[in-house]
Amino acid sequence: MNPPLLDAVALRCERGDRLLFDGLDLRVRPGELLQIGGVNGSGKTSLLRILAGLLPADGGHVQRPPATDLLWLGHAPGIADGLSALENLLALAGLRQPLTRAAARAALAAMGLEAWADEPCAQLSAGQRRRVTLARLHLPEPPPLWLLDEPFTALDAATCAALEHRLAEHCARGGAVVLTSHRELQPPIAGHRRLLLEGGR
Repeated sequence: MNPPLLDAVALRCERGDRLLFDGLDLRVRPGELLQIGGVNGSGKTSLLRILAGLLPADGGHVQRPPATDLLWLGHAPGIADGLSALENLLALAGLRQPLTRAAARAALAAMGLEAWADEPCAQLSAGQRRRVTLARLHLPEPPPLWLLDEPFTALDAATCAALEHRLAEHCARGGAVVLTSHRELQPPIAGHRRLLLEGGR
């Protein structure tokens, strides 16, 4: 059996005087997709940020790949309004590895943004801005572990279906995905598992 890409043991998270979760164990291996669900305020985003190393846990520990082997996409698009879609993608991807303009344009085209590549992101719709961020999933040599916070937000039905296909493709090639979403994935990925958070109840 392949060793896990992500291994978390006895995680605890508190927010103010609220306990979101405690004693939480999870393990994600190559080929798996772990979908984290729960009502608003149950700790989904906090858990994902802890797994990514962006937020300290109040207890427990996480074994994760190095930063170069991990892709984090937050709930907010995280792009600069004054830059074009192409410039944003080049800047975001360049944090991990050099990226050619041709590869960036191909990734934007995969998200249906070829005609908007040179448009300032301030001129794009919410769905288009989300697709600029998600174009990182189509870049060459993607990192093996993806941590995605509500990636289907603001997407139309066709783009959601295309994203589901990309997630399944990544897992089939030995990658792994952890995401937060209420969406029922269609068709389900072979290694699809669910984790339901109940906000400390």
